[in-house]
Amino acid sequence: MDPLIEVRGLRFRYDDGTLALDGVDFQLFPGETVAVLGPNGSGKTTFVHHLNGLLAGEGFVSVCGLPAIKANLPAIRQKVGLVFQDSDEQLFMPTVIEDVAFGPLNRGLEASAAIEAAMRALRGVGLEALAGRAPYHLSAGEKKRVALAGILAMEPEILVLDEPTTFLDPPAQRDLAALLGRLPQAKLIVTHYAPFARALARRAVFFEKGRIVADGPVDEVVERFQWIPGTAPASATGTGSGE
Repeated sequence: MDPLIEVRGLRFRYDDGTLALDGVDFQLFPGETVAVLGPNGSGKTTFVHHLNGLLAGEGFVSVCGLPAIKANLPAIRQKVGLVFQDSDEQLFMPTVIEDVAFGPLNRGLEASAAIEAAMRALRGVGLEALAGRAPYHLSAGEKKRVALAGILAMEPEILVLDEPTTFLDPPAQRDLAALLGRLPQAKLIVTHYAPFARALARRAVFFEKGRIVADGPVDEVVERFQWIPGTAPASATGTGSGE
């Protein structure tokens, strides 16, 4: 089985000199959900931002058989849907339906087809009734679902979620985990919260100082690094930029 994502020897240094990724090797296979764990500053977000071309470092990155070079980025960005940590970064239109339809419209769909795709995505996340609402009137959990719907409307093959439980209370976290568990896409979930990782993923990778230092079953990785929900593990020392 060919991997959906293949990364070899990925390195990235920020303009201030911070080495955020220091030789990352990784594969994601069809149907997999992988939790991406590690302390602040370990390189997790920097890593996932390479998967749809938001960042470009040294090394090899391939998505669905397409090398992550400039000419392939439009196709790659249709295949990888990235849900940001802060939903307000993705919600900027006057109404929910306009936000969710924005991606399909920019992909070239006619207005009627884009609205149909947006409503289908909203039904999928259980928010069809809020289509006419202003996003800023929504709860944190609802905003997260709308942001996810905007990605699903683009029909990606891979979902990448960066700290999806941020700002969510425990019931909203459980609801989001149940929703994500029903979606067929392969998933990468960046999280500090071990119960959320356990609820969705069988496999985890652990980042430390810009490298993947563990790759295996979620429980084994969590236990190896003494992972405590909401805190950095005792063995982790990386801090600063390069999350």
